Amino acid sequence: MRTGAIMVALVAMSSCDLAQLPAPTAPPPRPSAPTDTGLARGPSDESLALTRYYARVQNDMLVRGLLRQDGGGPDTPFSADDLARNFERIAFYDEYVRGAGLSRGGGAQSALRRWGGPVRMQAVFGKSVSKDRQDRDVAEVQNYAARLARITGHPIFYSSNNANFFVFFLNEDDRPDALDQIRDIVPGISEESVDIFRDIPRSIHCLVAAFSESGNDQNYTTAIALVRDEHPDLLRRSCIHEELAQGLGLANDSPQARPSIFNDDDEFALLTSQDELLLKMLYDPRLSQGMSAQEAAPVVRVIAGELLGDD
Repeated sequence: MRTGAIMVALVAMSSCDLAQLPAPTAPPPRPSAPTDTGLARGPSDESLALTRYYARVQNDMLVRGLLRQDGGGPDTPFSADDLARNFERIAFYDEYVRGAGLSRGGGAQSALRRWGGPVRMQAVFGKSVSKDRQDRDVAEVQNYAARLARITGHPIFYSSNNANFFVFFLNEDDRPDALDQIRDIVPGISEESVDIFRDIPRSIHCLVAAFSESGNDQNYTTAIALVRDEHPDLLRRSCIHEELAQGLGLANDSPQARPSIFNDDDEFALLTSQDELLLKMLYDPRLSQGMSAQEAAPVVRVIAGELLGDD
């Protein structure tokens, strides 16, 4: 599964990785999150075709033993050295070229990025999303936000007001209408950045873009995740798990990370035991925004050893 995480800096995943965009200077007060009007409309042929396509994708992955939901086990051991190495690769490198949309780069090194203030998540729905589906998605985001807060020790919660991490659930027909909403959420956003949400190839299942404040690229203040409404249940949950976690600052994927959702092999659908440790490390107070991989390395090794009980 391809995802995208973009830092704006900007992020997208295979499901999708993280991109980061710098926020404009002196932004106006943030508007309330857009909400669904309740006016249902039938999906287009294009959206219906995508629904059939992603159902086949999910079924094929399950047949091949992918999209595991067990979080890892005896068949996926990892050491403190593995954990430290995977953290460095996932937290300090970018999968996508900054300012180039969904163009994959050569893994450029970056400083440590994460949220400094509270993360207030809210689900936003296109007009095509059914009320029953909305209720289930809200519950999923609420529960996952609470889990992320427990893991990281950082204030992360669901909020219907004054949100700063918006999780859009849109089908192919809803996306054009959502572009103005995205412009309202991120005043001054460039059209190149908006285009990331406009033109999404079928291979990208979902994505997240994290935005930093002006003058401090390492401090996230806003994020927008997009999950396709055409996804069947497990792909949908997988997108929520990966994009919301990547939107906290784990921007890259690594083929060596196992068990992990930060890996393009799609072996795991949901947050794993190692992923939880990676998130704990990201928000450990001994690490700070702006640290380079080299500066953080000695501390990362100590934290990894503590988490796994290594001497």
